[in-house]
Amino acid sequence: MRKFGLLGEKLGHSFSPQIHAMLADYEYNLYEAPPGEVADFLANGVFDGLNVTIPYKKTVVPLCATLSDNAGRIGSVNTIVRREDGTLHGDNTDYFGFLHMLRETGADPGGKKALVLGDGGAAASVRAVLSDCGPCEVVTISRRGSDNYENIGRHSDAKIIINTTPVGMYPGNGASPVSLEGFSSCEAVLDVVYNPVKTELMLQAEDRGIACTGGMLMLVGQAKRACELFTGCGIPDSIIRGIAEKMTSRAMNIAFIGMPGCGKTAVGRRLAELSGRGFFDTDELIEEKTGKSIEEIFADDGEAVFRVIEEDVLRELSKESGIVIATGGGIVKNGGNRRFLRQNSVTVFLERPPGELPVDGRPLSISTGVEALYAERLPLYLEWCDHRITARSSVEDTARVVLEELRIES
Repeated sequence: MRKFGLLGEKLGHSFSPQIHAMLADYEYNLYEAPPGEVADFLANGVFDGLNVTIPYKKTVVPLCATLSDNAGRIGSVNTIVRREDGTLHGDNTDYFGFLHMLRETGADPGGKKALVLGDGGAAASVRAVLSDCGPCEVVTISRRGSDNYENIGRHSDAKIIINTTPVGMYPGNGASPVSLEGFSSCEAVLDVVYNPVKTELMLQAEDRGIACTGGMLMLVGQAKRACELFTGCGIPDSIIRGIAEKMTSRAMNIAFIGMPGCGKTAVGRRLAELSGRGFFDTDELIEEKTGKSIEEIFADDGEAVFRVIEEDVLRELSKESGIVIATGGGIVKNGGNRRFLRQNSVTVFLERPPGELPVDGRPLSISTGVEALYAERLPLYLEWCDHRITARSSVEDTARVVLEELRIES
C-alpha cells in the first residue's frame, strides 16, 4: 500500500487522517519533526507523498526538485509527491482549498479591501486567490510589516477579513488576532483555523451579524486536491461539502445544560456510549480538582468560589473535540461560559418538569427551592440551547432521542 501523510511540528490536533480515509484507500500518517530534522526527513523518510503544514510550508520549497506553477508563484508548498526517480515535486493545494472556501461562502472580494492577517505560507496562497478573483485591494497585516497590528485601525474600512495565522487554534482557544470592534464596514470574516469549529474571531463576527466561516471547507478542499495528486485520479468537487459537514459534526462536542437532577449525567454517559465519544461531567471534574464534594465546596467556600472553579474547568474542557459534556445546573449563571460552549459544542437543554426533580445533594435546589430556581434559569437555558429535548421515562429512550435529533452517527 502506498504511504502518505502530514508533515508538521505539532500535529496532535490534525483531522487530516480522517479526511483522507474518506477520500481514498491508502495509508496516511502524521509525521512530527522539529525544524532541524525536516531536510533529513524529506531526503530519507519513507513516503510516497506528503501534505505540509505549519510551520514548514515555506521551509520545504528549496528542498523540492521541482515546483508546480502555483507553488512557484506563491512561494509556498503544502503538498509533495515523490516521483518515480525519487525526486520531490512540490505543489500548492491550499490555493484550491481557499478558492473553494471563498466560492462556497459567497464572499466576493471584487472591488473591495481585504485584510489578510498573517504572512506565512497560507497567507501567500490566500493573496494569490484574491489577486486572481479580480481587482481588489489586498492588505497583509503582519507583526513587523508596515501594515501591522498596531496601526491596523487605518484599515477599518476593510470589507473582508481573513485570518491565516494560528492564533485561536487549539489549544490556544479563545485568542483572536484582532478585535472586530471598529470594523463597521466588514461584511465577511474567513478563518483558515478549523479547530475549534468557531474561533474567537468568528464568534466576534457572529455577535455583530457578520457572515463568517471557519477553515474546514478549505482543509477538505486542499485535501481533495492533494489526494488527486497522490493517486492521479480525479475527484468531483461536490464531495467536499459532504466531508466537511461530516467532519464538523464529528468535531462538535455535545453539551447538556439543564436543571440539577434532570438527568444530564446519566443521559450524557449513555449517549457517549452509543456514539463512541468520550464523556465528561463538569461537577465530577470539579470534585477531582478540589478533592471536595460540590456540597462541601458550597459549605466551605461559597457559591462564588465554586463558579470560578467551574469556569476554569469548562474553559479547558470546551477545547476538546467530539466529546459529550454534562454541565452543572448553574453553568448558565456565568455568561462567559456560553462563549466556551459556542466555540466547539452543540448545546442541548434537557428539560424535566420541576416536580420530578430531586433535591438531595443539590445545595441551591434546597436553599432556593426547585420552582424558584427553574423560573430563574429557564430563560437562560432557552437562550443558550441549540436543541430543547424533554427527558423521556428512561435514560435509554432519552439518549436515543438526542441521537436522532442531532443526527449523530452511532
